[in-house]
Amino acid sequence: MKKRAIVLFNLGGPDAPDSVRPFLFNLFNDPAILSLPQPFRWLLAQIISRGRETKARGIYDKIGGKSPLLELTRAQADALQTELNKTGDADYRCFVAMRYWHPFAAAAASEVASFAPDEIILLPLYPQYSITTTGSSFADWAKAARALRLTVPSRIVKSYPSHPEFIAAQAELLNTERAKA
Repeated sequence: MKKRAIVLFNLGGPDAPDSVRPFLFNLFNDPAILSLPQPFRWLLAQIISRGRETKARGIYDKIGGKSPLLELTRAQADALQTELNKTGDADYRCFVAMRYWHPFAAAAASEVASFAPDEIILLPLYPQYSITTTGSSFADWAKAARALRLTVPSRIVKSYPSHPEFIAAQAELLNTERAKA
C-alpha cells in the first residue's frame, strides 16, 4: 500500500506568554514580511517584536495566554487523516508545519522523512494564497526538505477555497448549522 504524507501549513502562534516576543521576532524577521537585507531586518524585527510584545501578550491573555492555532490545526490534521484512511487506497499520515512557531517545517520534514512516504501533499490552511503566508511556508518547507535530502515526489494544493466542491461543502455545513437554529 502506498504511503502518503500530508503536511498542513499554518502561521503558528505563541504557546505561552514567554513565547510572544520570539514568535513576533520570527514573524518580522521573515524576508517575505520585511524585505530588508540582514542585519537591518534582524534589528527592525527586534525593535518591532519588543514594541508589540506587551500589547500582544494582553491579547493572548484574553484567550488563555496562548494561541489556539496549533491545537486547532492538529485537530484538523487528525480528522483529515482519519477520513482519508477510511478510503483504503493508501496509508495517509498528516503532519503539521507552523511558519513562525513550533513545530517548524524542519521538525515536520524530519517526521515526514521518518514516515518514508511515496508521495507528499502540501496543504496550506491559509484562506488565500499570499507570498507572505503560503509562499513563505512553502519556501521554508523546501529549505527543510533540501536539508534532509527529502526528494519524495510532492504536490501542492493551491487555491482550494475557490474550488466548487469546497464551496459546496462549506454551504452544506452552513445550511446544517442554520437548520439547527
